Amino acid sequence: MSDALYVQLLDLACGGLLLTAVLVLWRRELPVIIRVFAAQGVALAGVVAVLAGRQRSLELGLLAAGLLILRAGVLPWLLRRALVTGDSNRDRAARETRPLVNVAASLLAAAVLTMIAYAVSQPLVALAPSPATRAAPVGLTVALIGFFVLVTRRRALSQLVGFLLMDNGITAIGFLTTSGVPLLVELGVSLDVLMAVLVLQILATRMRDTFGDTDLDELRELHD
Repeated sequence: MSDALYVQLLDLACGGLLLTAVLVLWRRELPVIIRVFAAQGVALAGVVAVLAGRQRSLELGLLAAGLLILRAGVLPWLLRRALVTGDSNRDRAARETRPLVNVAASLLAAAVLTMIAYAVSQPLVALAPSPATRAAPVGLTVALIGFFVLVTRRRALSQLVGFLLMDNGITAIGFLTTSGVPLLVELGVSLDVLMAVLVLQILATRMRDTFGDTDLDELRELHD
């Protein structure tokens, strides 16, 4: 793989990673958010696949395939299963109707978080300048946007997507700033994430069956 092609493909995959994170902030329909999250899984796998092609590493290639299956296939499928509701409240449950921060302010916050991520990452990039490390701020931006989604959305499923965005960002930072995460370490982390999503999916399903909704603010009011 030539240097120019490597840089172009890496920039393309990282651009997809960042764009999908911003789209999650923009859209309120939960089915659309889940599809965007699946697209981000493809972009994350693309980042690792580009690094695998550059380093001619079979281990990284296997990791890219595993990330594609888990982040773009299994996890979105579990999220869609958690979204399934009865006909009576399907429309209401399928939208983030009352986020704590509106869409315009969320997009402005994303721009600020991007600038913060690039400013904070400069010392790290200066340690070992390369196309991969120069793309690392994208991973930090995705992690910060994921945290923003986690704290500003009301529905349990939206917050779960925020948690997964944070994990995607942290995973991207790990691959971009090192020569490659060991296969066993990435498998362990992926299994932890899968277990966390399974547990949260079960909790969200139980909440909906018991209370008829997954709006956490309404559940707090019910508790009070």
